[in-house]
Amino acid sequence: MDFSLTPAQRELQERTRRFIADKIIPLENDPRATSHGPSEDLRAQLVGLAREAGLLTPHASIEMGGLGLSHTDKAIVFEEAGYSTLGPTAMNIHAPDEGNIHLMEMVATEEQKERWLRPQVQGLTRSCFAMTEPHPGAGADPSMMLTTAVKDGDHYVINGTKWFITGAQGASYVIIMAKMEDGSATMFLSDMSREGISVTRQMDAMDSCFTGGHCVMEFKNVRIPASDVLGEIGRGFKYAQVRLAPARLTHCMRWLGQARRAHDIATEYARTRQAFGRALGKHEGVGFMLADNDMDIQTSRLHIAHTAWLLDQGQTCNFESSRAKVTCSEAEWRVVDRCVQILGGQGVTGETLVMRIFMDMRAFRIYDGPSEVHRWSMARKILDAAEKRAGGHA
Repeated sequence: MDFSLTPAQRELQERTRRFIADKIIPLENDPRATSHGPSEDLRAQLVGLAREAGLLTPHASIEMGGLGLSHTDKAIVFEEAGYSTLGPTAMNIHAPDEGNIHLMEMVATEEQKERWLRPQVQGLTRSCFAMTEPHPGAGADPSMMLTTAVKDGDHYVINGTKWFITGAQGASYVIIMAKMEDGSATMFLSDMSREGISVTRQMDAMDSCFTGGHCVMEFKNVRIPASDVLGEIGRGFKYAQVRLAPARLTHCMRWLGQARRAHDIATEYARTRQAFGRALGKHEGVGFMLADNDMDIQTSRLHIAHTAWLLDQGQTCNFESSRAKVTCSEAEWRVVDRCVQILGGQGVTGETLVMRIFMDMRAFRIYDGPSEVHRWSMARKILDAAEKRAGGHA
């Protein structure tokens, strides 16, 4: 088992690290980084910097204009990008666009790719993914979906309400998940300007790292031509897994960079801050927290590396990505929480970046499935496997 980086991976890691340090971190306190995420003009500036550095949308295929990174390569690059709160936005690897780009590459027709995907890979447009609904609609349980798509000649008519739709404000196109008359689900592509689609409000969210924030959307008699179906009719839930398994892991990668940033800030404070006659970090209560941080960071990195390797071997990794998502979301959260404690008063104010990371990261234990749902799903698969080994006998 060889954990060393290839020369190409090392070069890409160092190039990304320098880019984030020299070009992106200096913009973190820009007033255009609002409570609903970086503004459109700040995003355009950030994307322009990544384009100049040759680091824009690196996960997209070479044919689409990206670098064609493997999942293992992404683990390296996305962590470095995540070291800045603005890094994923700059490199066009933020949610939900990163997952949507992956899905479009896998499922979309060539015409759909040219219309919607290529401008997105170029950093010219953004997208959103409309699946989650208010009660009693779909949340962690997608089978509860209430948004409907009814066939009408060569079109499908969509009606429903979605919420927590990340990046909807200012997005150019949307992937809509809707229930068919037979109870299956289908994904539809649409320009956001299509008649009947509206963003009714931005939600007041704890995090502030996604351009466009989180929104409520209404679909009222939206007519979408059959040519704009994404993939095949009735396979929406299957395609959601195509999107979500890698997307869970890229969340882990980006937030690992944020956890490492918080740890570095806390470590420097513990090294230089004096209390009771010596450096804060030399007191066991603080020093042990730094050691625990290191263990959680390394555990997260190993889970990411292993799952990325399996994905690169062509495995679907639904179980492994759930395991990594729960482990990383909780371990990385513990790191940032400890950093707040180490920093004391500075940790709960804007004097350092740690408070912002803390507020942004809390939702990671909910995004792409709460930890509890992943544990429940894993438990079912563990029991199913045990049942098969036992030959079907309890």
